[in-house]
Amino acid sequence: MTSSKVWSRKAALPFLVAALLAVTVAAAVWWVTRPAALLIQGEVAAPRVDISARTSGRVAEIMAELGTQVEAGQILAELSNPQLVTSHAAAASGLDVARASEAAAGATRPEVIRAREAELAAAQADLQLAEGQLSRDAELGQQGLRPQAVIDQTIRNVDTAARRFEAAEAQLDLARAGASPEERAVAAAQVAQAEAALAQRQADLDELTIYAPLSGEISARLIELGENVGPGAPLFTVVDIDQAWFTFNLREDLLTGLQVGDALSVHVPALQRDIEAEITLINVQGQFASWRATRATGDFDLRSFELRARPLEPVEGLRPGMSALISLGG
Repeated sequence: MTSSKVWSRKAALPFLVAALLAVTVAAAVWWVTRPAALLIQGEVAAPRVDISARTSGRVAEIMAELGTQVEAGQILAELSNPQLVTSHAAAASGLDVARASEAAAGATRPEVIRAREAELAAAQADLQLAEGQLSRDAELGQQGLRPQAVIDQTIRNVDTAARRFEAAEAQLDLARAGASPEERAVAAAQVAQAEAALAQRQADLDELTIYAPLSGEISARLIELGENVGPGAPLFTVVDIDQAWFTFNLREDLLTGLQVGDALSVHVPALQRDIEAEITLINVQGQFASWRATRATGDFDLRSFELRARPLEPVEGLRPGMSALISLGG
């Protein structure tokens, strides 16, 4: 009985070996023919701002060097421009003149008012005198002692004195009122114009101080002390390293299964570590076959898409320009 069992085991041994060999061959075939993971290379990018001045000037002082960490609003450099200083002083003087003209239009000198009052008083006395003369001549005329021609002349004198009194009264009212509403409006408009001109000159002067628009690191300094720079010329470049992201260019056939919000494991060779990131953008590049990871077959061009992923946590040492690798498929 025992010999029979031993014989059965020996007979089954070749079948076991054959089955094991078949499994091994199948595993080897699967290993060789399995879909290989595709390695995609991208890079680290970060917000970058090129800083320039709106006005021309000579570099008087530099307060930030290459590699310096700066905060938003920090002064980076000072420019000098004597012409702008002179223009500012001229605009300030123009505003003083406009304000003085406005004040003059709104008031009349006391001496002028007193002179107009004296003229009115004289005109009133002349009118009273002419009216008295007319009363006397009228009485004498009734008595036949004054000819009608003399009486007529006295009446004309009264009318003339009355017109002079009215004119003197109007002159006094005009002196007390000062300028007309139209003249006051013109003076106010001239003041507003002068204020705007001064504000423009002040804005030009303010542009001579160069500020950092965001926090980050100075990655480029393109000026030297004493250098004359023009409007729009780049002075500094600031990179916000803390807001770095990963960017990749993918063919559209590699986007299967990827969407905004998905997690990615990004390997950064410079740091020798894998970084967990989240896809924040999948944006078409608008170019046909602009980038190919492998040779594409078929009868149509494949479009390239930009994929951005942002680290889930701040990564120390991560800098723009570093290579970034992700594996797709496999």
